[in-house]
Amino acid sequence: MAQSDPLILAIDNGTQSVRALLFDSCGHLVGKGKQEIEPYFSEQPGWAEQHPEYFWEQLGKACQRLWSSTDIRPDQVAGITVTTQRGTVINLDSDGKPLRPAITWLDQRHARVDGPLKGPWGWLFKTLRLEETIERFREKTQANWIAQNQPDIWANTAHYLLLSGYLNYRLTGEFRDSTGSQVGYLPFDYKNQRWASPRDFKWQAMPVTRDMLPDLVQPGETIGHLHAEAASHLGVPQGLPVIAAASDKACEILGSGGLTPDVGCMSYGTTATINTTSRRYVEPTRFMPPYPSALPGHYSTEVMIYRGFWMVSWFKQQFGLREQKLAEARGIEPEALFDELVDSVPAGSMGLMLQPYWSPGVRNPGPEAKGSIIGFGDVHTRAHLYRAILEGLAYALREGKERIEKRSGQKIRRLRVAGGGSQSNAAMQLTADIFGLPAERPHTYETSGLGAAIDAAVGLKLHPDFATAVAKMTRVGDTFYPNPETSALYNRLYREVYLDMYPRLQPLYHKIRNITGYPK
Repeated sequence: MAQSDPLILAIDNGTQSVRALLFDSCGHLVGKGKQEIEPYFSEQPGWAEQHPEYFWEQLGKACQRLWSSTDIRPDQVAGITVTTQRGTVINLDSDGKPLRPAITWLDQRHARVDGPLKGPWGWLFKTLRLEETIERFREKTQANWIAQNQPDIWANTAHYLLLSGYLNYRLTGEFRDSTGSQVGYLPFDYKNQRWASPRDFKWQAMPVTRDMLPDLVQPGETIGHLHAEAASHLGVPQGLPVIAAASDKACEILGSGGLTPDVGCMSYGTTATINTTSRRYVEPTRFMPPYPSALPGHYSTEVMIYRGFWMVSWFKQQFGLREQKLAEARGIEPEALFDELVDSVPAGSMGLMLQPYWSPGVRNPGPEAKGSIIGFGDVHTRAHLYRAILEGLAYALREGKERIEKRSGQKIRRLRVAGGGSQSNAAMQLTADIFGLPAERPHTYETSGLGAAIDAAVGLKLHPDFATAVAKMTRVGDTFYPNPETSALYNRLYREVYLDMYPRLQPLYHKIRNITGYPK
């Protein structure tokens, strides 16, 4: 890299950390500052909140770590861009000050729903048998809970922003955000990628008004310019352009090189997802919208496993103390020993089958869903359970792949796998075997930041268009090919067992929910 090469500072505010990442125009990660964060605090069971100012403070610390770890000069930075976790909402007053802690995407509280929507929308949803889906939407809408339980705070809310909008405001002083970041319980028109029209049912389903919401720009467009206080906080020159990116999942897809609907981009993160990028508006599940892409004018057709690789963390906390202690004693990363656990067990975990619905869904799976494990015998150990978790997640995402293919009419022929779980060779090989497709790992772990940097590179005219930027800035690292015999075994388990689990267990889940009240 020449000393004069322009660089992009990508801020990636995830669930577990904030990262300040420097990329050049070829997609090389040339500097990194990582600040671990507390995902949330909880004043009551099921609540997950964090102070907005905390996110801003940790962003500054990540930048301090970046500049203390590199000889690169801050004046080489040509522009800033932000990508964040999805669905975390923040209430600001008329002076732009937070009124309460942010409600993060992990929050489980529910608003009260007082009867169906009034008028034509209520009749339409009843006719389409969508009443439960709409009720779930209204229950999960954070604005409804705040208005019901903290009416004074809601009355003083002048600006209602996602975390991305808040950070962009702190950087520029402008209430502007990217269309690519609008994933959450908001009055957003996913098909047209703008705020919903005045007649849309969402305005009736929540107390949000248009003047509370930021102005929207597309990924790659300028949000504003860095003001003096923010420049000092980040350690870079004042006046730099702040370029719109998109949500972390959307940026992860772009940073993986996923531009076409034949590439399935998988994220093995806290939430596990499979996505394709398309110009067409294709609902992966009927009446569940595709999300806005980091590629302007495109959609991310997504199927999500809410808990995803959180289940791996859960296993490590509950059953993995031995590996963590051994790794500490040997001075190695515990992930290496967990890969050994997977490799010590044959494919199929000797019949142990796991359905990874540790959190309920909306439609498929529904709100009654629970996780399940079947096939236990006296041969099974923790190693079998760990492998069964990875296999169950891959089965669920393969089911999502087939749903996307059926809805879109487009076959997925390659997989790109990103996120923390993609660093496990065992998980990558298992994925290739279960899908029966090559599983490719991008050249950098920081795919969310890279996707945001691609948006910025186009916005800063470092590349003439997105196709050129993706070609120049993304590459495949390692490729894992399916083993035909192992794939045949997995195919039978998937077709003959896994696909039957939810339909057969669903009536029991309903009974458990009715008896115990869990999940609400």
